[in-house]
Amino acid sequence: MSGPMQGSTGSPSPSEHETVGAYALGILDDAEATAFEMHLAGCEWCAQQLDELAGMEPMLAALADLPGTGTPAIGESLSARPSPRLAERLVDEVSERRAAKRRRSFFLVAAAAALIIGGPLTVLAATGGDSGTKGTEASSTKSANAAKDTFATLSDRVSATDSASKVSATVAMGEKAWGTEIGVELKNVTGPEKCSLIAVGKNGERETVSSWSVPEWGYGIANAKTEQAKNPLYVVGGAAFKTNEIDHFEVMTFDGKKLVQIDA
Repeated sequence: MSGPMQGSTGSPSPSEHETVGAYALGILDDAEATAFEMHLAGCEWCAQQLDELAGMEPMLAALADLPGTGTPAIGESLSARPSPRLAERLVDEVSERRAAKRRRSFFLVAAAAALIIGGPLTVLAATGGDSGTKGTEASSTKSANAAKDTFATLSDRVSATDSASKVSATVAMGEKAWGTEIGVELKNVTGPEKCSLIAVGKNGERETVSSWSVPEWGYGIANAKTEQAKNPLYVVGGAAFKTNEIDHFEVMTFDGKKLVQIDA
């Protein structure tokens, strides 16, 4: 810094006030802050102004969020030291920096949402039974085949059929470093319904492996009139349990009805 700021005498210019205020707010970059601190060591006037501005940052931050930020009324409501013009400019600067921070936060959230939306699906349905465009049907069929193929690679299997619901399920497992990869083949389940596969540990803990919707025509219905209803449902997912930590699996509806239990 140069000019009038080099001494402690004389009337300080407006730029000197702004430099003191910016330093008090902590909004100078490293180079600017270092330069000001060197000046501060030999300038009694700046030291006095810095003492007067100490502790103002929280108040200015609060004012920056109020309607009418930057107006003379807010500046005049502050102390005469520093001057109203300086107070107005400090409030404006805090407002701009807080607005910039909010914009950066928005963009980060938007980017995260894009990654989530663009990420891979955990639940893969078995059939492309929904009526829709050819592109949608092709995508559903591809997902169905992927789920069925994954199920086929898991050799550790257990099966059960519920005597009341008549729902039949085969659960296939494969141990991974992160836990257990799990696939389920579901038959004789009618819809419309929403279901989940729950892994229950030997310690009593419960983990949701995957969730899915059953259309009104159902899955794995032996005497169904259409192929889509005759085909079983294949769903894949995972649990943090190691394979030997799992006691059993439950296929549950979202309203709490157990369709079938499969002992591990």
